[in-house]
Amino acid sequence: MTDQRGEVVLRVMPRMADINSNGHIFGGWVLSQMDIAGGIIAARIAQGPVATVAIESMTFIAPILLGDIVSVYAHEERRGRTSVAIRIDVVATRGRQGREVGLTSGLFTFVALDENHRPRPLPPA
Repeated sequence: MTDQRGEVVLRVMPRMADINSNGHIFGGWVLSQMDIAGGIIAARIAQGPVATVAIESMTFIAPILLGDIVSVYAHEERRGRTSVAIRIDVVATRGRQGREVGLTSGLFTFVALDENHRPRPLPPA
């Protein structure tokens, strides 16, 4: 499924163990979901293994609550010789009415890796 935010790469529901002392989901939990989703898209583009090398920006817009269905959207924003920047947006479907709430957004950069775990050129677009 694709919309203006990109492709839905993951759709997950946080568990009780993911809650911090404020009753919200840990920021690290959503960061890991974003890294997984970005890595899936980057590996597809690189046609092989990739590694996260930077998180250029990330903004937390609203807290994630227990019971939210969390959707992680991703799309290629820019490409270099060996790296690709993936824009990742996270949205919650919340409550019985299924209201969508923007949660966070970030720009993650991944580098394509060769068999020696060194940067390698991306295949042509």
